This record gives sequence, C-alpha cells and structure tokens, in this order.
Amino acid sequence: MVKKMKAIQAVRGMRDITPEESGRWAIIEQSIANIFSRYGYREIRMPLVETTALFHRSIGEVTDIVEKEMYTFPDRNDESLALRPEGTAGCVRAVIENGLLNVPQKLWYCGPMFRYEKPQKGRHRQFHQVGAEVFGYADVNVEAEMILLNQRFWNDLGVLDNVNLELNNIGDSEARAHFKQALVSYLSAHTASLDADSVRRLESNPLRILDSKNNGTQSLLNDAPKMVDYLSTGSVERLEKLTSILQKQGVKVKHNQRLVRGLDYYNDTVFEWVSDDLGAQGTVCGGGRYDKLVEQLGGKPTPAIGFAMGLERLYLLLEANQFKSLHDHHRPDAYIIVAAPNYQEYAFQLSEKIRNALPDFAVMQNLAATSMKSQFKKADKSGAKYALVIGEDEVANQTVSLKHLQTGEQFSFGTADDLASLFKHLDTSD
Repeated sequence: MVKKMKAIQAVRGMRDITPEESGRWAIIEQSIANIFSRYGYREIRMPLVETTALFHRSIGEVTDIVEKEMYTFPDRNDESLALRPEGTAGCVRAVIENGLLNVPQKLWYCGPMFRYEKPQKGRHRQFHQVGAEVFGYADVNVEAEMILLNQRFWNDLGVLDNVNLELNNIGDSEARAHFKQALVSYLSAHTASLDADSVRRLESNPLRILDSKNNGTQSLLNDAPKMVDYLSTGSVERLEKLTSILQKQGVKVKHNQRLVRGLDYYNDTVFEWVSDDLGAQGTVCGGGRYDKLVEQLGGKPTPAIGFAMGLERLYLLLEANQFKSLHDHHRPDAYIIVAAPNYQEYAFQLSEKIRNALPDFAVMQNLAATSMKSQFKKADKSGAKYALVIGEDEVANQTVSLKHLQTGEQFSFGTADDLASLFKHLDTSD
C-alpha cells in the first residue's frame, strides 16, 4: 500500500492571496498608483534582499526589528544578507547609489516585506507595503502635502470616516537626548510598575516605552516628563504650522505626545493614521521626517520624509466596511454562453472582437461543455451585467443575443454593421 504523502503547506506567517482577494488588491493598488501620479511621484523598485548592515545602520541596533524580527542569512561568500523588513532604508541606499539626489525626488514603491513576528490577523511574516519617500525638501509644506495625499487615499477608497490622524513632533537629536535622559531617570524609579518589555527597553530604547500597550505602564507615563517640554522653538513652530495647514484643508488632527514610531532614524514630524475598526493593532499608515538618514548611509546631507502603509491592514479595513468602494469593480462585464461545444469557435471570434473594440470591457467566455442552465448560474455568480448567448440560430444567422442579467431585457445584434451597435450599447449602458 502506497503511503499518502503529506501535503506541503505555506510557511507559517506567509499566506496565499486568492483570486477573489487579488482582484480587490489590484483595485486598491491601482487607486493608490493613480493618486501618486497626480501628486508627481514616480515609482522605484528595489531588491527584496539587502546587506544586513544597511538595516543595522539605519533602523538601529536596539530596535525590535533588528534584534528579533529580521530574516538574515549568509550567502556563499559568507556575507550577511537580509530580507527587507521595511522600504525606507533600501530606497535611501538606491537613491545614493544611483545618483538621484542632484534634484529633489518624490518616489513611491510597493511590494513584500519580511519580519519574523507572531502571526496574527492582519500581521504576517511576509506582508506588503506601499511606501513613499521624498528627498530634498526641508519645509513643512512637504509634510502637509504627504498627509493630504494620504487623506485622498482614504477618500478614494471610501474609508475616510474610519481613520484618524495622530501627529507629534519628536524634536531633533539634541532635544531627544535631553528628553531621553529625563524619561529614564523618572522610569528608573518606578521599574516595579513597568512591564517586562519596558524594563528591557529602559536600557536599550527607552522612547519605545511611550507606545507600550501595557495599561499599567501607560498609567505610569501620565506623570512622566513630556517631549513637548524639551522641543526647540523651531520644532514647536513646525508642529504648529503643520497643524494649521492641515486643519485649513479639513484634516482632523489629534496631537499624540506618546507617538514616537519604532525606528531610530526619525526626527521632528511623525504621524500615524489609525482606525478603531482594526482592534488593538489599529495603525494603517505611519511615517515621518528623517533628515539625517541619507548622510548616515553615505550620501550628502539631504532632508527627507516618508510613510508606509500595510496593504493587509488596509484590506482588513476595507473588509470591515464591506468593500463599499470596490463592489462594482472586480467582475466581468459580460459572460459568453454557448448552447453547444461546437459553437466555441464563433464565441472566440466574438469575444476577441469585443475586447478589440472595447479595451476596458471585461469578457468571460465559458470554456467547459456544460448546460446552458449551468452557464447562466455561473454568469450570475460572476457578477456580470450581461450574458451574450450563442446558439444554433445565432451561428446560422451570424448574430448574437444579449441578455441584461438584472432586468431580463434581451436584444439581438448582427455581426456585421449591427455589431457596432452592440459595442455602442455595451460601452454606454449603465
């Protein structure tokens, strides 16, 4: 007896995106790409694999990503490589290496990232990010434009009422150093009240304690030193100006003094878009300014700002809102039904003529030898608006019957001059 082989499954934390999902993903990605184009951003594509040193130098040695979450491995020359855990460091490396910093740059990218963390809903070990990086603009106006671009994403995808902007300024390196010293001094006197992660971070990365999810730690932080008290006049004015610009454009701004972001390279402006529809892990998009990173990675001093959003998180947000903005976009426009298998050749000719005449019109042809009843069921299930029926009379007379699947209306069109009428009907019908 032959032993049945155990089925191979996807690696834990990495998942397939099914055709039903991928159609929606494509719509989301296209909407995002269109908005980037309207704001003057150009796409850049970076490798999935970078040198491990790139992330050590950019993200920070004592961040959770570098310490615990990166996928690293030696290549055949014993050089340490890493699957990219985020996009900013690779983008900065790319603009330096390719000499793109002679003029300001507005860039965007989309693709998979990898982090070895506990898999949970909306968080996987392979996940997908859309990110944007802008180089060469020091003024607060670029921050305002980036946040307004984010808001347009939410509006176009129908979830503007389901996300909220949180904004903070974490100052320059000198201000953060003074604040960090005061924070450590305060927390060191209350270690008994801190959770285990916060105790560990007290020595390595104390600012991350500010966004602890532990209720006891958060309560303790109520009386802790405040970052705002250590900001320079310039940082305070930047926050005030940015807030004013956004509010005048109708953006609702919430100042969150505990918002620090998790990476070492940020300075001054940081922001997140969060949603109550996603539970405790409510961040959909986040970013901020990182004016020292280009120089830190070997380039010339260059002001910069960027953001990233997780597509899995965004998908869950749209799912929570029943994909209200996507309902009419992931289906064929017409489904071709044949009465017998020997009519398939005629169906091929018709479907290709329609695709040639109407490039944006989606036609699905039934390719299996099934009954017309079964085909009509499949047409209804596909969400198609029309059925194009080909039977004995249609083939004999070189015609096609069109049935509106919602109203039941039927029309007949010839394949010569009348076919143009069919195209016009399909192209202009609601």
